[in-house]
Amino acid sequence: MSRSIDPDRRGEADADRPILRQLERRLRQLIDTLYPDTRTRPGYSRLAKEIRDTTGGSISATYLWELATGKKRNVTLEQLDVLAEFFGVPPEYFLNDEVSERVNAQLALATALRDNKIRNLALRAEGLSSESLDALLTMVNQARKLQNLSQPEAPSATADEGRPADG
Repeated sequence: MSRSIDPDRRGEADADRPILRQLERRLRQLIDTLYPDTRTRPGYSRLAKEIRDTTGGSISATYLWELATGKKRNVTLEQLDVLAEFFGVPPEYFLNDEVSERVNAQLALATALRDNKIRNLALRAEGLSSESLDALLTMVNQARKLQNLSQPEAPSATADEGRPADG
């Protein structure tokens, strides 16, 4: 006896199967990271061609769009491997929360380092004493507060890290 899902209850079924939602969210996140400027971001047709040209794998623009929008969720291992190869992530990125979090932290750092001023700041900070680095972090955190910016999502070193607790 086959089991079918009432279309009106599909959302409930998806809630019980979070991996289905993760695939589309993580794929969109990779596309956004690789192409942060929405004005120059390729359409799915060009992106599928780039994926085919880069990896030699087969993926159509329609199928890529369907995966990214959640319309299709029956990705094959071969297609998952092609996507992972193109975006430079392990295939487990799409399936494993721990791997995804680790890769997202690395992607956030790589994205930040695209900015010449951030990269120069990081390179010039190398070799400074722990106290000087703590002072720089304090200044950066204060500047973020003055500009009403939230703290970065990626785990970062804080001035108190590595120090024994007062007690």
